[in-house]
Amino acid sequence: MIERLDRLVDDISGLNSKLILLVGPPRSGKSILLGQLATRRQAPVLSVGAALGRELLTVPSTRRHLQAADLLKELVDGCASQGLLLLDNIELLFDQTLRLSTLDLLKRHAHARRVIAVWPGEIREDRLCYATTGHAEHQDYGVDGLVPFKIH
Repeated sequence: MIERLDRLVDDISGLNSKLILLVGPPRSGKSILLGQLATRRQAPVLSVGAALGRELLTVPSTRRHLQAADLLKELVDGCASQGLLLLDNIELLFDQTLRLSTLDLLKRHAHARRVIAVWPGEIREDRLCYATTGHAEHQDYGVDGLVPFKIH
């Protein structure tokens, strides 16, 4: 599976949006696969929840939604290596108080570089879902502008 993902990372270089989402059920090995890619490509993995969470703690809670995207951009720019950005633990990006459109944010970063991220939700009928319908953080997206890499 790592060979297939590694080839795909090279194949997306010419696309307008260079976003690959690793999608699969919990404990299916998404983070392990991302770690293998990181080792193979000698690139760091940015744990978004830990890194962005630390940065947001320095910002008053009433201003976090105004600075979250800029703080993430600084983290991403400092972590991207050789035109490649590897992201894990992105659940914080779904926090309603930050008012982010998670997938749009990932796509924006994927215009400048190849982005491979672990998606903490699932694909249902060609729709990316995060959380269940009715949950406060539920989000549902089409798969246009990205490459889903399914792990079973």
